[in-house]
Amino acid sequence: MADQSYALKQALDARTASVLTPDALNFLVELQQTFGSRIPGLLEQRQQVQAALDAGGSLDFLPETKAIRESDWAIKTTPQDLLDRRVEITGPVDRKMVINALNSGAKVFMADFEDAHSPDWQRTIDGQINLRDAIAGELSFTSDEGKEYSVGKKAALLIARVRGWHLSEKNLLVDGERMAAALFDFGLYLYLNYQNAQKNGKGLYFYLPKMEHYLEARLWADIFSHAENKFGLEHGSIKCTVLIETIPAAFQMDEILYELRDYIVGLNAGRWDYIFSVIKRFRNNPDFVLPDRAGITMETGFLRAYSRLLIKTCHKRGAHAMGGMAAQIPIKRDPQADAAAKDKVRLDKIREATDGHDGTWVAHPDLVPIALEVFNDYMPEANQISKAHAAHGMLIGASDLLDTPKGDITEAGFVLNITAALHYIAAWLSGRGAVPIFDLMEDAATAEISRAQLWQWVHNGQCALSDGTAITANYFSREIERISREIEVTSGETYASQHYPEAVKLLSELVLDSKFVEFLTLPAYEMIN
Repeated sequence: MADQSYALKQALDARTASVLTPDALNFLVELQQTFGSRIPGLLEQRQQVQAALDAGGSLDFLPETKAIRESDWAIKTTPQDLLDRRVEITGPVDRKMVINALNSGAKVFMADFEDAHSPDWQRTIDGQINLRDAIAGELSFTSDEGKEYSVGKKAALLIARVRGWHLSEKNLLVDGERMAAALFDFGLYLYLNYQNAQKNGKGLYFYLPKMEHYLEARLWADIFSHAENKFGLEHGSIKCTVLIETIPAAFQMDEILYELRDYIVGLNAGRWDYIFSVIKRFRNNPDFVLPDRAGITMETGFLRAYSRLLIKTCHKRGAHAMGGMAAQIPIKRDPQADAAAKDKVRLDKIREATDGHDGTWVAHPDLVPIALEVFNDYMPEANQISKAHAAHGMLIGASDLLDTPKGDITEAGFVLNITAALHYIAAWLSGRGAVPIFDLMEDAATAEISRAQLWQWVHNGQCALSDGTAITANYFSREIERISREIEVTSGETYASQHYPEAVKLLSELVLDSKFVEFLTLPAYEMIN
């Protein structure tokens, strides 16, 4: 038994105490004391990669793991209820949204404690309660207007996405240090649900985000094994899908699958975080200055190569290759724009299905039927793992993965990045992690693209708008001041209460600081409870 030395920074009210029982806390402390010491070294390894890139280096497939890439092996068997994942909907862990997502008609709901979640203490605890009730078959909700919501009989399969290795849970200290948020989310979810999951014939399934190295996957494998032994679960009963949403991880897909081969069932092409990662890791290389965010589509060279390599790698190992997020949302005020947005979604899903993806993501229930129709037409079977596709025979090398586009940086694109980032950060500080902005569903990943591009353009020293205007710190400062004034006029008396002043301050610091902050949610987290 580990020494149970912990401190809670928030009051343990009755609702919180119903999940953070003494036994649950003991398990969380045990996880932190057993595995927490390995996390700083993995995060430091990321910075060593960054230092090498800043010194003029590049990325390539690892020579020391060549044998893993070139040998024959496969992941363990995928459970029956994970064989057909053709459409997955993602969203926050708010009670009503969980019910709506489970009833959306999608095959899977990814309940998100990460990019679509503003992780203040109460929302995080409430999210765990909501998912516990869903797995127990007891999830319901009554609105202030008296409308009742409940989960239907054909509910989507539930998968929980935990927070990444870089985040901490500041409200639970273990031996005087903050607990790793990933361990907190995983440990509490597992503890609360393993008995009901077994009783109801449901699995314990996870999405794992933001990995950059196969050793990070090895840590997860060790954690899963420890948890299974702790609770007497059959080896390999915990299953996960890993998001390939960083450029270093794209060079280690085989290795990540191998390290988690007893537990993993697939990889996901997390396109938005992937774009952010490319900007972040190559931020100091003028050859990797990307154009307007709107012009970086999945048809772009580096993204096309990454998607196809993911399909090729997964299918070789018997794993699902999941497609990426369609960020469009319904535009009810404008039928013509709504139709155009849905056409974009349909074409995106046709590309994924014909390339060989085994499923895809959407952000809004109204897009589920469109994605289902496409995958039903192009993938009548449960998945395409055993079906031959062009991607399987392609030779995709480092140069393909690094084939980033050139293009214009426009005034409209610059203004859009500032405006979208301000709206998102303000909403995040107000407790909303998934926010409709300019007819797209924005989460932390898309906001990261906006602020990372702004940093890259300002600090590159050579960037200019398409009209010739130099992109400087002064130009950014003038524009954010102008845009914030416009937002204030529109918002009126609610400007301050919606946290816009804090958002302006934080975005200015993130963009103007000579040191690039790894994730905007790190300083933002210090601004919430």
